Amino acid sequence: MITLREFRQSDTPRLVELANNPAVARRLKASFPHPYTEQDATWWINEGCKEGIHRVIEQDGLFVGTIGSVIGEGEKCRQYSTGYWLGEPYWGQGIVTRALTIFIEELFRNTEVERLQAWVYEDNIASMKVLEKAGFHKEAVLKKALYNEGEFFDEHVYALLRPHS
Repeated sequence: MITLREFRQSDTPRLVELANNPAVARRLKASFPHPYTEQDATWWINEGCKEGIHRVIEQDGLFVGTIGSVIGEGEKCRQYSTGYWLGEPYWGQGIVTRALTIFIEELFRNTEVERLQAWVYEDNIASMKVLEKAGFHKEAVLKKALYNEGEFFDEHVYALLRPHS
């Protein structure tokens, strides 16, 4: 069973264990530290996760990854930028797709968000599939918009709008 919950101080060792992996960090934002230390985890739990809405992804009660959204500012105050990561042992099991679906429902139920947006590196096909399964649509491909490890990558931009009845 997949559930989402808020971060706890006791998550520090597990966060370090899963996040301190170059395969996990490889296609995340440049601000995601690698190596990922206990100090990074402590900062995230005490401060970082307070900026926006962030949750621990649990599978059968075990911390397996994280998901979150950062709220836009000014005229983008109803647009949230969404991202997620999963510990490598849990890849390919449909966990993050289910977590994203639960997270989207929570956001639409508890916030005034109108638009969720996510961006993906061109070679992260698995993440693109997750977004599409959760109802996101690709809106754009920005050529050579991302620069990482001395290489340019296309940025795929996905969005999901609040359903209106």
